[in-house]
Amino acid sequence: GNESFHFEFILLGIFDHSHTHTFLFSLILAVSTVAFMENTAMVLIIYLDTQLHTPMYFLLSQLSLMDLMLVCTTVPKMAFNYLSGRKFISLEGCGTQILFYVSLLGAECFLLAVMAYDHYVAICHPLRYTILMNQKLCMLLTVASWILGSFDGIIVLAAALSFPYRRSLEIHHFFCDVAALLPLSCTDTSAFERHLFICCVVMIILPVSVIIISYSCVLQAVIRMGSGESRRKVFTTCSSHLSVVGLYYGAGMFMYMRPAPNHTPNQDKVVSAFYTILTPMLNPLIYSVRNKEVSQGLKKLLGKGSLI
Repeated sequence: GNESFHFEFILLGIFDHSHTHTFLFSLILAVSTVAFMENTAMVLIIYLDTQLHTPMYFLLSQLSLMDLMLVCTTVPKMAFNYLSGRKFISLEGCGTQILFYVSLLGAECFLLAVMAYDHYVAICHPLRYTILMNQKLCMLLTVASWILGSFDGIIVLAAALSFPYRRSLEIHHFFCDVAALLPLSCTDTSAFERHLFICCVVMIILPVSVIIISYSCVLQAVIRMGSGESRRKVFTTCSSHLSVVGLYYGAGMFMYMRPAPNHTPNQDKVVSAFYTILTPMLNPLIYSVRNKEVSQGLKKLLGKGSLI
C-alpha cells in the first residue's frame, strides 16, 4: 500500500495513429480550443461589462469558469500523451485529475439548480427579485456549489486512493475517471462502487428536482401572461438554460446511472468526451446566440477592446 505512490498507470486513450483517428484527434483538439476561447471570453465579458453585473450573469460566468477548468483538466494530458507517444500518468497525476474532474462535475450540478432558482425568482417574483436573489445570497449559493462539489471530489479521491493497485496497469480511458480506475484495484471495490452509484443518483436527483419545481412554477406564470412579447423573452431565457441542463444531465445520467454490467470502455470514452469537451463548447454558444446582452458585450469586447 505504501508503494502505491511510486508507479504509473497507462492511459490507453481514445485514439490510435491511423489516418481516421488522427483526423478525429485534430477535430477534438479544435473543439477543445474553441471551448477554451469561448468560455474565457464569456468570463471576461461578464467581468468587464458593468451592465452584466447581475446575479443571472454572475452565475453564467461561474458556469463558464467550471467548463473552462473541466476542459483544462482532461484535454492537455490527452493531447500530450497522443502527440508524444507517452501514455503514462503517475498516481499523483491521476488523483489530481479525479479531484478536479469530480469536484467540477459536482459543482456544476448544484450551480445549474441555482440558475433555475434564479430564473424562477426573476419570472415569478420580479418585484421581489432584489430581495429573494440579492448579490449576497447569489454569492452564498455559488460558494456553496463550489464547496459541495469540492467536498464530493475530496471524498471520492480519498476513497479511490485508499485501495491498493498493481503496477503498470492500463486504464481504458483518455483521463483518470474513477469508474475506470476502480476495476484495477487488487481488492474488492464493489461496496464502494455501490455507494458511489447512490451518491451520483442523489447528486443528480436533488438538483434536477429543484430545476423541475422551478420551471413548473415558471410554466404556470407564463400561461398567465397576457403579453406575447413577455412570453417570448421568458422562452428565450429559459430555453437556453434548459438546453444546457438537458446536455449536462442527459450525459451524466447515461454515464453514471446505468448498471455496471451495461458499461463498455468505448461507450464511456465517447460519453466522457461529450460532456467534458463538446458540452463546454456548446454552452457559451447556446447562451450568446439567444442573449442580446451577451452578444452586445462580445461586440464591445471585439470592437473596442474595452467594456468599461
